Amino acid sequence: MSAFDPEALLPDDLIARIRERAPIHDRDNTFPDADLAELREAGYLSILVPAELGGAGLGLAEASVLQQRLAGAAPATALAVNMHLVWTGVAKVLADRGIDALRFVQEGAAAGEVFAFGISEAGNDLVLFGSGTDAAPRADGGYAFTGTKIFTSLAPVWTQLGLHGLDTTSPDAPKMVYAFVPRDEEAAGRVITRDDWDTLGMRGTQSRTTELHGAVAPADRVARRIDPGPNPDPLVFGIFSVFEILLASVYTGVARRALDVAVDAAGRRTSKKSGKPYSQDPDIRWRIAGMALAYDALPPQLDALARDVDERADHVARWFSLLAGLKHRAVVAAKSIVDDAVLVAGGSSYFASHELGRLYRDVLAGLFHPSDPESAHATVASAWLGPLED
Repeated sequence: MSAFDPEALLPDDLIARIRERAPIHDRDNTFPDADLAELREAGYLSILVPAELGGAGLGLAEASVLQQRLAGAAPATALAVNMHLVWTGVAKVLADRGIDALRFVQEGAAAGEVFAFGISEAGNDLVLFGSGTDAAPRADGGYAFTGTKIFTSLAPVWTQLGLHGLDTTSPDAPKMVYAFVPRDEEAAGRVITRDDWDTLGMRGTQSRTTELHGAVAPADRVARRIDPGPNPDPLVFGIFSVFEILLASVYTGVARRALDVAVDAAGRRTSKKSGKPYSQDPDIRWRIAGMALAYDALPPQLDALARDVDERADHVARWFSLLAGLKHRAVVAAKSIVDDAVLVAGGSSYFASHELGRLYRDVLAGLFHPSDPESAHATVASAWLGPLED
């Protein structure tokens, strides 16, 4: 296998075009259609699909590097594409473990389909372990889903919505059902996408609310039926591991870009007091050094844990705490680095049109993604101290 070259899939000229469009989508609150079109043409949607199925055959570790690079140009584009890559990554995790349940995801991604992530629900702190969406079994083996999903990234463009719901009526109920609803003629009227994405940051993701009114997933798109609650099922592990690693990758990319912008600003700004560039100011140097110290810890962690998933390492009960901790550290570090970058760049970064102003708003979204700070701490505490007593 040839050496991995991030620039082969994300060349500098493509990154430059995506970076140039990012402030426009942020300002106008629009989806980056041109970004997606160029990424699809470059084969980016199938980077995690095996070569024999038409993809690039990359592992999660290589995808992490690419998502860091993409996020440095346009965090919202990277976060939106993340949700598609999560499903292709889950398909890879399952296939690597001898489970072919999501081969249609791999084949679809290679053919240009866009998979969205329909898991989040308002007030559902069970996340993967429960759902307020009703999954009603059909005679043909499919399921009809009724409920409301929030933060549905890629809302204007997805062709397949991967989602979960709770089956309460089958003989073996309750069962969590994971399936895919196609955006086709049958979905018209059954899937309603609200135009309600007007947020502080990450505006280009267009992560709108999705209403499901008996939306049908065909029998051949029902991927898994598992017991609700904490579950060691490979699908649950696949979703959690790929989601946390790729999410941490996006915010690590944001952190790196903020650091680069701060370094550039320190070299260009001149102190009236000393006449020297701020890069020679001891306080500024200390601040940037702190940013770099925090950033430098992130890529090696991502690489190590992503390779562990790729190579099927066995962390047993530690997996969920390691993954939640990785995401938490990346988001907390990224937010701190952006905060310091704003201070280094000065008052101009307070303007909404300034890149750091946008990164400042974009990085806040990381606090809301699972695992949130409370969940991450609870998961890690249980790993080290054991579960809470009744």
